[in-house]
Amino acid sequence: MNPVESRILNKLGVGFAPEHLEVTNESYMHSVPPGSETHFKVVIASAQFEGKRQVQRHQAIYACLAEELQAGVHALALHTFSPQEWLASGQVRASPECLGGSKHDRK
Repeated sequence: MNPVESRILNKLGVGFAPEHLEVTNESYMHSVPPGSETHFKVVIASAQFEGKRQVQRHQAIYACLAEELQAGVHALALHTFSPQEWLASGQVRASPECLGGSKHDRK
């Protein structure tokens, strides 16, 4: 596992004590050099999200990962759930293909 991905996993695990946590490096889907760690998808179910709106959940994650966001993480696709929401859905759609930058120009 790559260093940024590991830090994100560790920080979210400690900060949110999640019942479910997935961190996926999706940088390869974007116009970045091979091996980059700039775009991540996070799927997290935590009791800390009970009664919180999505914007509040996202703000909490941004605060937890402030250092990574300042140091090169460009995008986080956040899928946040309370434990009950996660049990009810249990499914997250795949991220769409990036159409920005040079990839869009090549189509």
